[in-house]
Amino acid sequence: MKLTSPASSLPEKPGRRTAVKTVVAGTAALAFPFVWTSGRAASKRIVVRDDGGIYTKAYDAVFYRPFTEKTGIEVVGVQANAEPTAQIKSMVEAGSYTWDMAKISQPAILLLTTGGKEYLERHGLEADPTIAKIPQQYMSPFGVGTNVYTTVLAYRTDAFKGRKAPASWADFWNVKDFPGRRALRKYPFDTVEESLMADGVPTSQVYPCNFDRAFASLDKIAKHVDVWWTSGAQVEQMLGSGEVDMVATWVSRPQSAIANGAPVAIVWNQNIWGVDNWSILKGTPNADACREFIKFASDPKRQASLVQYFPAGLTQPDAFSYVKPDVAKNCPTFPENIKTGLHIDAKYWQQNQSVALDRFNRWVLT
Repeated sequence: MKLTSPASSLPEKPGRRTAVKTVVAGTAALAFPFVWTSGRAASKRIVVRDDGGIYTKAYDAVFYRPFTEKTGIEVVGVQANAEPTAQIKSMVEAGSYTWDMAKISQPAILLLTTGGKEYLERHGLEADPTIAKIPQQYMSPFGVGTNVYTTVLAYRTDAFKGRKAPASWADFWNVKDFPGRRALRKYPFDTVEESLMADGVPTSQVYPCNFDRAFASLDKIAKHVDVWWTSGAQVEQMLGSGEVDMVATWVSRPQSAIANGAPVAIVWNQNIWGVDNWSILKGTPNADACREFIKFASDPKRQASLVQYFPAGLTQPDAFSYVKPDVAKNCPTFPENIKTGLHIDAKYWQQNQSVALDRFNRWVLT
């Protein structure tokens, strides 16, 4: 079945698992918005790759400037391409550091620490009293979880006024009882998991993914999908204008639409989530300063301050003690939200992404 969608907008972080695409690109040209090459001696400055936009604004206010005030170590936030594995490899190989650390996903960490060479430092912070409070599902030897991102089902409340609204992926697939204009991501990641859960697979059994079952499920919904989206900006525009009634999307987009006054609701049931981590580049002379920053940024009360800027996926359970209940319920890691969610299996996708991409692309053309 031929799928069509509007042209993609700007590249962005919410896709998150674009780490695998970065590796495929491999030799893509590097474009650094801020260039600073460290010497081999430690400096009084660390440069952190983050997601830009609201993230840099929030991190500057909550983490960067307060850390500098406390320690005298300047922190510079730098926006870069999503999951910049190629850039990190180049810096480490050359021993010349544009960044000292980066905020990256679990799949990106796997890509940078497997295959015979490690491009990230082992942080060694597991015994730190603050870090030890972070649940193990948000941790790895090469990353300290700082934010949980998620894909959800979102819908226009005005489209379901006076009738039952969708509450699961099975409902999204149920065109008879839940009529309306639909949108799905034109990409296998998340879409495969959604199709399996829609077909009745429990979250605990989604991995390893049964591709035959997943694509048979997609066959059932394909002709009822009005838009196959390719960017988060496109999703936000569609939700805001009412072009679609329901959509599978990164949660930041419906949250932004709601903040802008659109009548949109979020279904947290069966959300698909992953973790962003603070990770230190292998060999940076400022590794110890990075470790001090990570400990500082992992403080529960400080982490809770992020919700002043966006509904953050707080990785410190104690952080919710400092968040108002009406705000907490919009955070991906709020206990009621994450308990029915599906944790993205980063290792599975690292091993199977090429097969999934090939099959999805062939399916698109049939």
